[in-house]
Amino acid sequence: MNRYLLDNRRPEAGERFAALAELFDPWTFRHLDDLGLGQGWRCWEVGAGGLSVPRGLAERLGTSGRVLATDIDVSWIEPAADGVLEVRRHDVVRDPPPSETFDLVHARLVLVHLEDRAAALQVMIDALRPGGWLVLEDADPGLQPLACPDERGPAEELANRLRTRIRSLMVERGADLAYGRTLPRLLRESGLRDVKAEAYFPIASPVCSTLEAATVQHVRDQLLAAELATAEEIETHLGNLARGDLDLMFAPMITAWGRKPD
Repeated sequence: MNRYLLDNRRPEAGERFAALAELFDPWTFRHLDDLGLGQGWRCWEVGAGGLSVPRGLAERLGTSGRVLATDIDVSWIEPAADGVLEVRRHDVVRDPPPSETFDLVHARLVLVHLEDRAAALQVMIDALRPGGWLVLEDADPGLQPLACPDERGPAEELANRLRTRIRSLMVERGADLAYGRTLPRLLRESGLRDVKAEAYFPIASPVCSTLEAATVQHVRDQLLAAELATAEEIETHLGNLARGDLDLMFAPMITAWGRKPD
């Protein structure tokens, strides 16, 4: 995970977490609520990153439930730890798995960035109690690679060019930009039952522009160092985003879920 391009220690991480929460938390919790998430459940949030999902889980579980939120960098979630929410620094690939089992294991935008995705997936499945649910959510940029599908002028062309270059950096760091589409098959092949999946394509939301600006700022130095963009291109793009008339799109989020056999 030290190869992760979007380093959570950077100040832009907070803006990214807030934008991701606004875009995807309603989608995430619709699926979790549909599975019956509620009082007394024991949940493991893997690669939690920001506060919104661990906090949303804890609010639904009541005092009889438990949330374990883990990440290799817990600085953003540590302040929320309480009697229901435990925060633990943990590398899902390299560290020993939790000694307990869970009714729900959830990870959003985690596996796509890992080098050993298969090992991490197996750790999460092993952590399920019989009948427990695994819910995985990962973007699939390969399904829709453009920042602006309606490429009508220079601003949109620049946005698409920079999005392609940022993704090339992600691939160099080990990301699999076609991973999301494989989730249903991987869950079935791992022995889970009742496997289903859906995709969500947010487009033309102001929050997409907020997320794009925070991401570009986050990786500005890497783009410049790799000569994938000039300072002028970056500033022009940020100005275009601030103007507010780019119909930006985030990569489709694939949500897949399955149940461990009883």
